[in-house]
This record gives sequence, structure tokens and C-alpha cells, in this order.
Amino acid sequence: MNVKITNKEKIKILIADDLFQIMAKVLEREEKIDKDKEHMWVVGLAQNLRLIFIELATLGTINMTLAEPMEIFRVALIKGAPRIILVHNHPSGELQPSDADKQVTDRLIQVGKIVGVDVYDHLIITPKSFFSFEEMGLMEILRASMAFIPTYQQVAEAKKEAEKIGAMNHAKEVAKELKRRGLDNQDIADISKYPLEKVKKLRVKIKKN
Repeated sequence: MNVKITNKEKIKILIADDLFQIMAKVLEREEKIDKDKEHMWVVGLAQNLRLIFIELATLGTINMTLAEPMEIFRVALIKGAPRIILVHNHPSGELQPSDADKQVTDRLIQVGKIVGVDVYDHLIITPKSFFSFEEMGLMEILRASMAFIPTYQQVAEAKKEAEKIGAMNHAKEVAKELKRRGLDNQDIADISKYPLEKVKKLRVKIKKN
């Protein structure tokens, strides 16, 4: 369900409090109908962080909300929002995220990577305050999580990383040999593709003609 927002409210969301000031008003309206239920909203942002839309994605129970990826990303994809912020309320007034909140966020981050929509933050709100996953450092931890990455993708990424390391080690050996031959550091970097700063730090014995 689309939430009506004024043109004045379509601001750049630079900090979590910018969005909370808007969502507190939305929550006040919603609580008149379903005061004891958790709501999950999807907030669409443009690339420059300007607010595009607010959509009520799901309506849950007293202590949980169902956040299926299809419901979360549907509007973002239709309206072309490259970034979204998840927002849900805790009727209990408790702001700390539950394990389920973290797992849902983790899963949606990974789905967002697949569909090309960045999950920028997740806010837990009450009428008086909020908790921002991004500002508390949780988003960084969850973005690095591999809990919801398929095994085949983990293997592919591991192989890719190994290839990078192998290529870097090979470049280093080439750079060492060129340095032994007395070539200029910039030429060594250009030929070997080994970073110039690292070339400068290589210590080798120069070959005598």
C-alpha cells in the first residue's frame, strides 16, 4: 500500500533521523488502525538519496512481520529505485533488533545484490525513537555475512579470489626479476602490472652484466 508523502517530504535522507521524522508521522497514522501489529515499510531512494516513495509492504503480528523478498523489492523495481531503506515498528517499544530482524535484513541484502537494489539501511522505530542498523554498524557486518549466499556462489567467489592472489604473486615475481635487471620502477610497474608503490618497496640484488 502506497503511503502518501508531500513534495516537501521528498528530501535527501542524509542521516537516519531525516527519515525518522517522516516515519514517526506515518506510524502515528497507521497505529490508529493496527496499533498492536508490526508494519514493514519499504522506502525508495534515488541514487542521490532523495526520497522517492514509502510503501507499506507487509503487516505482521504483535511481535513479528513477514518480509518476503518479492513484496519488499516489487515496488522498488517497478519504480526504478536503486536504493531502499527498510523500516519496521516494534509495538513493544523495544528498539534493539532481534535475531530474526538481523536474519531478515541479511537475507534481503543478499537478494538486493541479485536484483540490483542496494539495501541502504534498516530502521526499527517507535513513536518516540529509532534504531538504525547503518549508524550502529550492523549493516557493515551483515553485508559481509555469507549466511544467505548460495554454496555455488561462495565457491565461485573463492576461486575468483584465489585467481587474484595467484595473479598478484605472479606479477610480484615478474617485478622482482625486472628489478634485478635494473629497470626503472615505473617501467617495472607498467610491464608487470604490479602496483608502483609495491615495486618501490621490493628489495632485490641487482644483476651485474
